Amino acid sequence: MGWTDRRVVVTGMGVVTPLGHDLDTFWNHLVGGQSGIDRISLFDPAAFDTQIAAEVKNFDAVPAFPTPKDERRTDRFTKFGVGAAHRALLDSGLDLERVDRDEIGVFIGSGIGGLATTEEQHKILLNRGPGRLSPFMIPMLILNMASGLFSMYYRLRGPNLATCSACATASHAIGEAWRTIKMGDAKAMLAGGTEATITSLGIGGFCAMKAMSTRNAEPKRASRPFDVGRDGFVMGEGAGIIVLEDLEHARARGARIYCEVVGYGNTADAYHMTAPSPEGEGAARCMKMALRSAGLNPEDISYINAHGTSTPHGDLCETLAIKAVFGEHARKLAVSSTKGATGHMLGAAGAVEMAVCVKALQTGVVPPTLNLDEPDPQCDLDYVPHTAQEREVKATVNNSFGFGGHNACIVAKKFVG
Repeated sequence: MGWTDRRVVVTGMGVVTPLGHDLDTFWNHLVGGQSGIDRISLFDPAAFDTQIAAEVKNFDAVPAFPTPKDERRTDRFTKFGVGAAHRALLDSGLDLERVDRDEIGVFIGSGIGGLATTEEQHKILLNRGPGRLSPFMIPMLILNMASGLFSMYYRLRGPNLATCSACATASHAIGEAWRTIKMGDAKAMLAGGTEATITSLGIGGFCAMKAMSTRNAEPKRASRPFDVGRDGFVMGEGAGIIVLEDLEHARARGARIYCEVVGYGNTADAYHMTAPSPEGEGAARCMKMALRSAGLNPEDISYINAHGTSTPHGDLCETLAIKAVFGEHARKLAVSSTKGATGHMLGAAGAVEMAVCVKALQTGVVPPTLNLDEPDPQCDLDYVPHTAQEREVKATVNNSFGFGGHNACIVAKKFVG
């Protein structure tokens, strides 16, 4: 069987988000128009220009770890990643005792990794000296550890790596996992991303860039993609993991199939450290590549989950890119950004938003873009303002664009046996 003949389906999903720690709770809160954004509680934000974020509250990662001690020896981002992967594995129904674990792989990325550990251990170094640094410091902070530890805990010996491409991280992980299965190098992959950067150093760094919203008095109204009043993104945290599986392998075990992943695009802007290329040129090439690999026409797409971070330049460039790729059909698309509800989960965003696309295919419901009170005149597509829409969703596009000019796009469609 050639790589083009292999079909890849989604058989499981796991999320840890500011809107809930399981798929159903997350989805119900999302389509219900709830926001997970509030004043920061993980540290005192009083001295910072931005004092709001979308935090994960009351998450218990211990059940996903072999022992409570193992869980304590990991950074918050690893807890989220391992926890989401554990949920995805359970959701897939994949019985690891009945499969060849050499053929099951893990690609879990992170944009930044263990920032809380870095911050904490640096304080210890300054205040107490190098002799008091934790022997677990390096394993806790390196961003590949969620992927590595999950494979160790569940003895998954297939392809394993950690992507790192800023806000495109999780989508790149899923896309490369798709390619891995298409090439015949694995039968199933757990892929996605995880992030936990709501720390004084993380918030302070993004504040210094003037990248985040300062609408501190109205946390739940601060992230407003495509709105004329948008003033920057709101940081989120959490994890999303998708189980991708070779169709024949999934059929053989009687798996429930959510949808089929059919295309992937991966391009570079090669333009600027943080700004998108003019008129979204790199993003447009990425979407075109994904559609080409999927063998679909622009008219075949029903819904786009936009990167839509609520930044003045980014939202406009994505709108221009969508128009360039989809032409007149752009006016018929539902396009929404769920970051109005979850905040921007950075390296985890693409996987959580992939789960959104899968649920839209499954349910025929498109989640809303919150706080779109006065659309930017230059952002004039159907962004599903305020309220979820019921509509037929046959195929979806998931966009993720990151600092460094990294672009990723994944195309999925309803599964037809």
